[in-house]
Amino acid sequence: MSHSSDITAKFISDENASDPDRLVTAARPDTSATMAETTFAGGGARNVTVTTAGTGDNAKTCTITGTDVFGNAMTEVITSTGRAEAVAGAKLFLTVSAVECSAKYAANITVGSGDLCAEAINGSNRVRMKGFSIVSGGTAGVVEFFNNTPENGSALFKSRTIGTDNTTLDRTIPADGILFVDGMSVKYTIATIDMMTFFHG
Repeated sequence: MSHSSDITAKFISDENASDPDRLVTAARPDTSATMAETTFAGGGARNVTVTTAGTGDNAKTCTITGTDVFGNAMTEVITSTGRAEAVAGAKLFLTVSAVECSAKYAANITVGSGDLCAEAINGSNRVRMKGFSIVSGGTAGVVEFFNNTPENGSALFKSRTIGTDNTTLDRTIPADGILFVDGMSVKYTIATIDMMTFFHG
């Protein structure tokens, strides 16, 4: 007798550190920046950082254009301060196709990836999650489970990692599981996880 199941496992293992010049290396663009890359090393979505080297850039902006974790068009405006520092955006980009600066910066800037991450479990398709396994990184943190994207959806529940490196948290969801009508995405912070597995149907 053969047995079959409609449950699929999705693995996520992105431990790539933030990269301040992943997208744009040191430059002083006055409009469009030259892109070094348009995706991130881990393959998932990341928040974008703009790092300034000068102190005369207060209120200058970089408009980030790309796609969200489901591949939908998305933009975000990141506003620099009067200090030489990194400013992190809040949205999570799967791809970045353009960086447009409002004015020429006083010194070189770089544009790259931050510490916030997201991945889609089955694209934007309806998903019913039956269980998950999270291998913790060395820092405790929260993993959020969104119906839709982190920008447009709502967190149906959250789970906290243990904070002891390589310690596993396994959970089985009873009955029919949790239904993500508009697709499921998972948001987390680098260093809080080593690997995650999600079981869905």
